[in-house]
Amino acid sequence: MATRHDMPRQEPGETMVHKQSLAELHSYLARLDSKEIVEILGALSPDDLLLTWGEIDESRLDDLLDELPDATRDIIASRSNYLGAACVVNAFELTQGRLRQTTIESVEDLEGIKPIWVDLVGTTKADRRKIGHYFGLEFPDPEELTDIESSARFYVEEKGDIHLHSDFLLDKEGESRNVPVAFILFRDILFSVREEELPVFRLQRLRARIQAGSVTDGMDMLLDLYAADVEYSADALEESYAALGEVGKKVLSESMSDEDAAKTLADIAEEEDLNGRIRRNVLDTRRALTFLIRRRLLSVPQLEDAQQILRDIESLDGHTAFLFDKINFLMDSTVGFININQNRVIYRLTVLSVIFMPLNVIAGIGGMSEFSMMTKDIPWPVSYLIFTIGMVLIAWVTYVILKTYENRNRVRRAAVTRGL
Repeated sequence: MATRHDMPRQEPGETMVHKQSLAELHSYLARLDSKEIVEILGALSPDDLLLTWGEIDESRLDDLLDELPDATRDIIASRSNYLGAACVVNAFELTQGRLRQTTIESVEDLEGIKPIWVDLVGTTKADRRKIGHYFGLEFPDPEELTDIESSARFYVEEKGDIHLHSDFLLDKEGESRNVPVAFILFRDILFSVREEELPVFRLQRLRARIQAGSVTDGMDMLLDLYAADVEYSADALEESYAALGEVGKKVLSESMSDEDAAKTLADIAEEEDLNGRIRRNVLDTRRALTFLIRRRLLSVPQLEDAQQILRDIESLDGHTAFLFDKINFLMDSTVGFININQNRVIYRLTVLSVIFMPLNVIAGIGGMSEFSMMTKDIPWPVSYLIFTIGMVLIAWVTYVILKTYENRNRVRRAAVTRGL
């Protein structure tokens, strides 16, 4: 190109050459297929990339965005209204009582729709700034939500926008954690900002698309998300019940090795961690609903829904308390098995020490010079053979005595148990 379009004080000749160059570039790009354009864009500098991107037909932009590498798309997004490649932004508007989802790749995609819910997942600071500028809001960084004090998680701004920062349970196999989510209610639109996809949000999107009339505005959407979170927590509790049931079968078996006990303790610790996270999750949901009720932000039907969710949370509290008791019982039982196994080892060592104690005394006597004097008329192989046989007999007699004593104690304990 002869010159850049943004250079100041362009001469008339230079301006004409520049326009001709842009026209030739536009015609050239129109003749290329998408793959060739993607290769060209990936080889350009950021400034040339943006200039070239502006000469591509608008009808081809959406398809090209899907094919561009993340790095190239992020460059375009940083200097335009397009969003980053890693973020997922969906807007939901009501159509005949059901939610209709629109994927937002550029701020221009928000024009012409009236969403009641805008869901932002994995957005960058620049992405949040673009969308926030469009709606007149400032979105928080999800990574900083964990640093907020509990007392500052729920508040209302002067413009009337309601801010709530809540934790949602993410229960994966072998891993469970609470994921912070920022909610903003502004002009009957619910905005949710989070770092990763959550089962509760996926479930709620599916329900709202299928069930007509389930939501009417952003507040209904928020309450439904909290209700779905309570249901998800209840499902996680049921799975924890089942897992602890399997652990209980092992613990209540007649015997358990130390390896089995170690694995059982690990399983119990995992379920205890999950139960604690569920309890924290429903507690956070309860605080959010209490805030909405206390600030009188709910209509009469919404108030009834919130109170029903609170009753469900109260029922879950009883279940989590019961699970904690069961976990403690299984933990104590497993530790008891470990102690029993250790006692068995100590008992065997004790029996061996009792058996060898008289042998040590006799062996000491046999090693004295007096024993040689007593057996001087007997060949030494014969004398030591008799001595060894005597030691074996004494050890066998000691073992029989200990075994008889143990059997008597076992019979006595069994009689006491039957009597009880």
